[in-house]
Amino acid sequence: MTTYRYTVAELRGQLRQLLLSGAAIALGVAFLIASVSGSGALVDSYSQTAAAEVGPGDIQVTRKAAAGGLDAAAAERVRQTAGVAAVAPRLTGKGGVLTADGRPLDRTAAVSAVAEDPALRWQLLKDGRWPAGPGEVLLDTGTAHRLDATVGSEVHLARADGTAATARLVGTLDERGAPSLAGVPIIGVPASVVAGYATGVTTDRLDVRAAPEASRTRTVEDLRAALGTGTEVHTREASVTEVTRQSSTMYGMVLIAALSFVLIALAVARMVVGNTFTVVLAQRTRQLALLRCVGADRQQLRRLIRRQGLLLGVGASAAGVLLGVALGALGTAVVGGLDLGPVHLSLMPSPLTCLLAGLFGVLLTLLAVRGPAKAAAAVPPVAALGGTPAPSGGAARVRAAVWTGVLLLVGTALLVAGALTPPPLSLLAVTVGAIANFFGVLRLSHRVLPAVVAVLGRPARKLGGTAGRLATQQLRLNPGRTGATGSALLLGVTVMVGAVTALDVTSQSLVPVVSARQPGVFSAAVTGGGALPAGALGALGAEHGLTVTPVRSATVDLDGRSTVVAAVDPTRLNSSADDVDRARALTEGAALSMLGETGVRRVGGVELRLQPGRSSLPFTLQSGATLLVTPATLDRLAPGASVTTAWISPAAGDDRPTARRALDRALADHPQVTVADTAAQADTLRSLLDRLKTVSMALLSFSVAIAGLGVAATLMLSISERSREIGMLRAIGMSREQLRRMLTLEALLLSLAGALVGTGLGAAYGWAAARSIASTVGTVGTPPVLPVLAALGLTVLVGLAAAVLPARRVGRMSAVAAMRAA
Repeated sequence: MTTYRYTVAELRGQLRQLLLSGAAIALGVAFLIASVSGSGALVDSYSQTAAAEVGPGDIQVTRKAAAGGLDAAAAERVRQTAGVAAVAPRLTGKGGVLTADGRPLDRTAAVSAVAEDPALRWQLLKDGRWPAGPGEVLLDTGTAHRLDATVGSEVHLARADGTAATARLVGTLDERGAPSLAGVPIIGVPASVVAGYATGVTTDRLDVRAAPEASRTRTVEDLRAALGTGTEVHTREASVTEVTRQSSTMYGMVLIAALSFVLIALAVARMVVGNTFTVVLAQRTRQLALLRCVGADRQQLRRLIRRQGLLLGVGASAAGVLLGVALGALGTAVVGGLDLGPVHLSLMPSPLTCLLAGLFGVLLTLLAVRGPAKAAAAVPPVAALGGTPAPSGGAARVRAAVWTGVLLLVGTALLVAGALTPPPLSLLAVTVGAIANFFGVLRLSHRVLPAVVAVLGRPARKLGGTAGRLATQQLRLNPGRTGATGSALLLGVTVMVGAVTALDVTSQSLVPVVSARQPGVFSAAVTGGGALPAGALGALGAEHGLTVTPVRSATVDLDGRSTVVAAVDPTRLNSSADDVDRARALTEGAALSMLGETGVRRVGGVELRLQPGRSSLPFTLQSGATLLVTPATLDRLAPGASVTTAWISPAAGDDRPTARRALDRALADHPQVTVADTAAQADTLRSLLDRLKTVSMALLSFSVAIAGLGVAATLMLSISERSREIGMLRAIGMSREQLRRMLTLEALLLSLAGALVGTGLGAAYGWAAARSIASTVGTVGTPPVLPVLAALGLTVLVGLAAAVLPARRVGRMSAVAAMRAA
């Protein structure tokens, strides 16, 4: 009990010094709770959206095979099964939405049947009402907005026969209720008129409403017996459970991505706590030595310090849990006021999440205190008499130097190897090399950061006068403290700049390639599929500013399955297109396979030799195609195969905008032909990488903020340690404003030193990672400028914020009080 009371009393006396370190742990625990809860809510939103697409039907019937759909006979057998009250075939097909001037939208629309039975309508109605007749349709809200159409207005659609039709928009659909159709225009029409607006109509599933008195389990068994082994029959609950189970993989991926940022923040918090305890215990050297003099052994001192760390960890983790719960409640209130369609989210953490996060915070604190406790317990009793502790052995320093050199050399070698070798092992080599190299630099932070401070201190000494000289001198005379404090910032800035650099350079390298390696600049195809009209091909060929490459395709039977085979003259394709060299080397009777098939196959009476190796070129040329053959081979496989896609590029000397205007002129009389611009794919990739870059900076800036707490904590502790010095400075005439400026410059110099070294390391690591990813494309971008400047600006703000509390404290100290405190 006496030991416990002494531990509590000691911690209470040091609470002011350890308060900022506790705040770092609390923020880390709260960040952990918020990340886990947010990840769970994100995945839960996917599950709820997918469950909404399952629909309200009591039972769902689907095919086991991915290809094809259910036939009318299956629907009739379901209707005749006992316990079935109603059946709604879920019909889907390809259609087209036209603009006011008769041009189709860039993407083929999905035509979806609206069930006659209201209890079996799976779509999510946003506004208006359900269609009741052939001339009434629904559009998703995004498409309606693009057309500037409102409920009650007329819209133009493409019929299955290629003609245009006018219908009345009676309502809009919330596309969030159909995740499988994300980004695709959706047309909702009564089931009886789907065939009039769509081609390739199939029945994806049957939605079944069971009779009220029927047993669903028995009805499912009867349906399975009636339909045979080619179908799957599940209750709605089983279907939703399957969707939820499939989302568990996504949950794991999202959680790992979120926890990677959390672990970085917690690692920074651990460094802050360890550094704070090191400084505090160094200030208590004489007190610890006195304890040794009165009989306390090293083990007892270690237990004492660890108990103090345990108490700090428990208190800080409890505060972090409360903060995390408060953030969850606030987030739940905010998302509760948003329109999320079929999703209803709660960001409140579970009790288990709170418990594990709290335990993790306590464990993290104990690990952070372990090193300082071991060093403090080694203080000899002679230190109580003012003696100097014996210096550490030279063998330990040699081992440390050797280990540091090994980390630097191995890390650098792996970085160079990863940057110069092709995937897939190159990225792994860069990652391992960056980690090893960074830890080597981290072990030298007590030498590197003071040296950088010395360089940065030159303008500070000139501009800041006496305050600038004292600030620079203080950081240089305490290299251990400078290195330990700046290392937390060094970690945060390095990871932030590295992640942003890797994403930005990857975007610079890959985005142009996505467009440049397509077979052409534009592609033209009929809305909903089918042959391109001869008039459209003739009009395109008549434009002198266009180079047109027609692609013919046909569906053949290969090993009992329907296979789309495409043919094109490869000499007219973009020479940078993927696998164009293999296509140009094809001989008659050979086929380039997208699925990596090999061997000899017979299609009808034609022998087809499948080349080994996968290729995306067949699918790129023609949607759905898995084989590419020469035009002569296709003539033997499917005589008279029609042109289904045309790839168009600007003629020599013309640019993209000029070619697009020529393309629009040529197809003005063919509204059923849809044109896709390959630049849109590059824009999509660029947008994705930009969002990842923004999210990474936002989350990693949290680590930099926690490191700022470490800077503030160290400055606060240094005030107590330097109280006599501060009192003497006040006594000889230094003003409070000059003292505040000195503390501010110390924080700023320390933050800038960590930021500059971290920026250099992060840029190098990020560029190497991007080089390992983009090495196969032949071009690698340069590190970004604006994100790096943003990271430096954030670090400056962190340094200034870290100096606020220490500067206020030192400004309130009088010369007499400071001398007495010493």
